[in-house]
Amino acid sequence: MDKRSFIKTGLGIAGLSLVNPVQSLQTLAAVTPFELPKLPYAYNALEPALDARTMEIHHSKHHAAYVEKLNAELANGKLSYSSLEDLLQNHAHLNKIIRNQGGGHYNHSLLWRTLTVPNSSKMPEDLKMEIIKYFESVEGFKVKLKQTALSQFGSGWAWLCKAADGKLFITATQNQDNPLMKIEGLVQGKPLLGIDVWEHAYYLKFLNKRADYVDAFMSCINWNEVNRLRLDK
Repeated sequence: MDKRSFIKTGLGIAGLSLVNPVQSLQTLAAVTPFELPKLPYAYNALEPALDARTMEIHHSKHHAAYVEKLNAELANGKLSYSSLEDLLQNHAHLNKIIRNQGGGHYNHSLLWRTLTVPNSSKMPEDLKMEIIKYFESVEGFKVKLKQTALSQFGSGWAWLCKAADGKLFITATQNQDNPLMKIEGLVQGKPLLGIDVWEHAYYLKFLNKRADYVDAFMSCINWNEVNRLRLDK
């Protein structure tokens, strides 16, 4: 992904304002329209854990629709923001379209980055130590993350996040909400990993067997990317 595309996905956590602090928010708003990010792997790369057809539909149809609807809402140029994160933090609680479509864009952009070829990524030692610090054991962490995903009623996400004080925690959100949003009832934090439990993420292959899907998903986690996000300021 080139620098221009990276910025447009809104996943540069620091935001453009840190690249050039003298830029006005009006200038920064020119980073829109947002773009559908290219996957860092082929649609079939996560087979047999996650099937190619679901990956293709999920990315090229569902995610693309979030981007299109988000851009349509932002086309009037009335909102000022420096990044997708900034947009969600400061406008999602006031604007349902930003909340749903912007959340969908952010959540899926993070999702694609934190997946990789099944069973190819080992958890880095420093991340492992942090996991043990806050969840007692790696296995205990995985059990809690899976249970959170299974306990989410209806559509939503299960998250591993970093709090403002650096502590790691697990939480869940409905629909396309995420812990960046300043919405009553949501625990605030920086998302490091999200498990999408909308049925469109797994129904073609797993039908109603969400537990089997979560097991397959967890075999595809890119732990190096999760750790990189944890270390980013």
